[in-house]
Amino acid sequence: MNDQSTVASFSHIGVCVSDIERSKRFYVEALGFEVGLVYEMEDTINGLLGIPPKVLMTSLMLHKGSLVVELIYFREPKPFAVGGLRPMNQLGLTHLSFTAQDVDALAARLEEFGGKFLRETRTVIEMPDATPAILLFCTDPDGTRIELYKPSQPL
Repeated sequence: MNDQSTVASFSHIGVCVSDIERSKRFYVEALGFEVGLVYEMEDTINGLLGIPPKVLMTSLMLHKGSLVVELIYFREPKPFAVGGLRPMNQLGLTHLSFTAQDVDALAARLEEFGGKFLRETRTVIEMPDATPAILLFCTDPDGTRIELYKPSQPL
């Protein structure tokens, strides 16, 4: 029997963004998230973040069903990009995934809100006795990889 004090339950996924308003618009208007709590922090969690000495940060919680995405915006120190798409075989978080009945239409919508449709990734997987599954990748405005997936049958 598990000791309930040691059983973890999912909380949220954090995504660092370069423009909080642009990213909020992308996740809310293009992907259907709802705005939750907003936290403004100044030098309160520097040790936790491993970012000394000064931290000015906004944390915006977005909800879609049971999924919670935290958009994290640093006014100080400024956020930075390593450059290019993060390779899928790099250890750590690789992508966020969403199902859709029309992945191409959703990908086009994501582009309207500042994302990028990676057209060369569109893949159709033929399934025996089922409609084909369709997968493709997009990115959010800061390059976080987002998979759009039309399953051949419910997951």
